[in-house]
Amino acid sequence: MKSSKSYLVMLTVIVSMAFAVRSSNNMFSTTVPLLAMYYFHFSDLLVGLLMAVGSGATFVMSAVINSRLRSHSRRVLFLASSFTYMAVYPLFYVSDYILIWPLVFVVGFILGSLMPNIVTSASLLEDKTQRERLLSIYALTLSLSLIAGPALESEILLRFSLAQSFLFFTALPVVAFISSFYIQFPEEKNLGRTPYFKILKAHGFKTATLNIMTYNIPFALILTFGGIFARDQFHASYSLITLIFSLFFATSFLSRLLLTIYPPKRIFGLMTLSVAITAAGLLVLSFSSNVYIFAVSFLILGLPHGFTYPLSIISISRGFERSLRSAANSYFFSLMMVVGALMPFVSGLIVNSIGFRLAFISIVPVVAFLYVLLRREAKQLNLGEADENVV
Repeated sequence: MKSSKSYLVMLTVIVSMAFAVRSSNNMFSTTVPLLAMYYFHFSDLLVGLLMAVGSGATFVMSAVINSRLRSHSRRVLFLASSFTYMAVYPLFYVSDYILIWPLVFVVGFILGSLMPNIVTSASLLEDKTQRERLLSIYALTLSLSLIAGPALESEILLRFSLAQSFLFFTALPVVAFISSFYIQFPEEKNLGRTPYFKILKAHGFKTATLNIMTYNIPFALILTFGGIFARDQFHASYSLITLIFSLFFATSFLSRLLLTIYPPKRIFGLMTLSVAITAAGLLVLSFSSNVYIFAVSFLILGLPHGFTYPLSIISISRGFERSLRSAANSYFFSLMMVVGALMPFVSGLIVNSIGFRLAFISIVPVVAFLYVLLRREAKQLNLGEADENVV
């Protein structure tokens, strides 16, 4: 009974914090490019550079700082980051073409502390079935937040400006700050340095990283320039753009719901399916002739978005003992942010050089190449068995 109550408390805390942080951060990620482009008249290249600054700051926090701290210090940093997130978020309302740069940097920096520690808390249960179900619920919550956030913002933008919408979403960082006091951190018995080379070389880590890259690379392009593409090509309103993003995350939610109801065993088959759907969605997006086909492409691309992240964190959960999961999650999140830092800038260069449509097509061969590497690495790791391959 006590164990069941503890599980429910952990579930409530993780769901509330994950929902608040991810929905507010996604609003930031999709709205800042529009704010920079249409309010401050940034070029495509500057928009990409701006978002790269945020992702680069996330990488520094996650890889250089968070991953090297002991559990107690990490918790202090986590609480301070939650408070700063709550304090800084409404300042986007008064931002200008200069102030937006340090604001994006600070929010990105904070994210590098928040997200890895939330997922680590979700992976601390000893029971494998409970742990993987909680990780699936965590991922499901992320998708739910990504549906609710854009849908709410779409309604807000019918009556208020892009800048004013940040004031409405400030309530979410407040919820995150309150929840942050209840997030659990792992006990650390070994006081030595984290064996990061051992983590980076582990098959579970490399499989998780290659799997997430097959989607994060195209997703970075979609997130930064998807809304601008719809605006420029189809003259879509800001409200419609955020609604289409909501549709994208609706199918992501459905795929994660399936993972929650039916916890995966042979996860490499789902990784393969995700890559195939990603390539198909990118092609539909590239050749869309109207806003309706554009919306259909987002519905397609939402499916692999739902699969890839939970499959990767489950791979890490199976591949590492509890004492190493925090560091493994930090390095994993850091590599995600490297992609997030580079891709907006690279995307800006590509879009400037060959245009939106060819930019989306050019990502397909990259995804195919990453899948070849993923398949080779997955052969070294038995992803279909119930037993864990713990490092």
